[in-house]
Amino acid sequence: MKHSVWASAGLIALLTGCTIGPNYLRPSAPEPAAYKEPPPLAVKDAGPWKPAQPSDQGPRSKWWEVFGDPQLNALEEQVTANNQSLKVAEAQLREARAAIGFNQAALLPTVSVAPSISSLHWSNNRPYFSHTHTTGDFILPLDLSYEVDLWGRVGRTVTAAGEEAQATAADLQTAGLSLHAELALDYFDLRSADSQKKLLDESVAAYRDALQLTERRADGGLAPESDVAQAKTLLDSTRVQATDISVQRAQSEHAIAVLIGKPPAGFDLPPEPLMLHQPAIPVGIPSDLLQRRPDIASAERRMAAANEQIGIAKAAYYPSLSLGGSTGFEGEAITNWFNWPSLFWAVGATMGETLFDGGRRKARSEEALAAYDATVANYRQTTLTAFQEVEDGLSALRILEQEAAEQDEAVASAKNSLELSTNRYVGGKDTYLLVVTAQTVALANQRNQTEILRRRMQMSVLLIKALGGGWDSQELPKLVDLTNSSHEPKN
Repeated sequence: MKHSVWASAGLIALLTGCTIGPNYLRPSAPEPAAYKEPPPLAVKDAGPWKPAQPSDQGPRSKWWEVFGDPQLNALEEQVTANNQSLKVAEAQLREARAAIGFNQAALLPTVSVAPSISSLHWSNNRPYFSHTHTTGDFILPLDLSYEVDLWGRVGRTVTAAGEEAQATAADLQTAGLSLHAELALDYFDLRSADSQKKLLDESVAAYRDALQLTERRADGGLAPESDVAQAKTLLDSTRVQATDISVQRAQSEHAIAVLIGKPPAGFDLPPEPLMLHQPAIPVGIPSDLLQRRPDIASAERRMAAANEQIGIAKAAYYPSLSLGGSTGFEGEAITNWFNWPSLFWAVGATMGETLFDGGRRKARSEEALAAYDATVANYRQTTLTAFQEVEDGLSALRILEQEAAEQDEAVASAKNSLELSTNRYVGGKDTYLLVVTAQTVALANQRNQTEILRRRMQMSVLLIKALGGGWDSQELPKLVDLTNSSHEPKN
């Protein structure tokens, strides 16, 4: 009997090396040889174009520092420390890591103990009554059960949990990148509103002086009352615009407060006009994007996890083997509970195979295949979207750069036109209507100049985000580190 048990154990050890199901190979994804739009900085010594392996990176570099704004830097640090959405993503990563340990426990036997003490007094009227009125039962059992991973189902479950944890780690990086970018966008909205407010306040002061000049000329009979009305109308409408811009600023300030984990009532950012310049942003080659984008890394890791599910579904077609054993002490009284004659033990194995399940396993396999196909499509779509976002950023920055140069010329022309119109009005050669027109055009061009600067700064943020945040190259947490196991799928 003993020899047969050891022979069975040896056979089991040989069988555990077999894993059912496909090995994972990363599917191809659409990948251009070069961006359609020329990058802002030429890529030097890039070497030959080569496919990149999707991987996440380590801690994000502080990409917002390229803007050179100390206030922005301080706010971004508070996002890292206090943002509640980021804490949710971090907790989800810890949850995914814990799931690895839960699934990995199936690779080891389950040992349980359930001591019990009972006493039974028999009825005196019991048939075939013996002289023993009361009996005791003292049991200390130790039970062991273990499912042998014959076809790799348990191993694949552990691997899938590890790959899901890797995907969740990438999700955490994606959340951090998005939240930091959102703060930068809100910050530039706020500073742009400050610039607009400053410009409008200066215009209100200039228009007030112009109104006083017109009133003096009207009092002296040099200008009609219609000139005064036009000057006052322009002053009042500009004052309204100066008041209205405060709505945009307040909303941006409130959004920033929430992003850094503070109630809006407890946060205040002093006004400061937007005085930054568009930073230089290295783009690299398209194949780099598959390594830099955490959302692509997340989609790729979920493909790998879905592939494991196919193997798990296929393993259900094969028989299962469970080992069980029990040992302990049982006595009728505490005095003989732990005597050697009270020792008991049992050991055995159970082989099970489903003969008919109404198509359940087939449906599960088809479900796993369909889920895998969905993750492949999602991976490819995520990659396409990433390339689109980079192209959008590159084209927008190129066009906005040209637009900014043209707008600078328009502002200079509008200021010159305003000066000429004002001089001609003072000299009595033109009506005040031409001055009002020139003032309106000059203000509109200056406001548009500020708006273009805001769009350039925000598009720089979006391009940095599209490129993945510009961090140092590091891989995702290693699967072997997450699972603390050397398990590798085999044929």
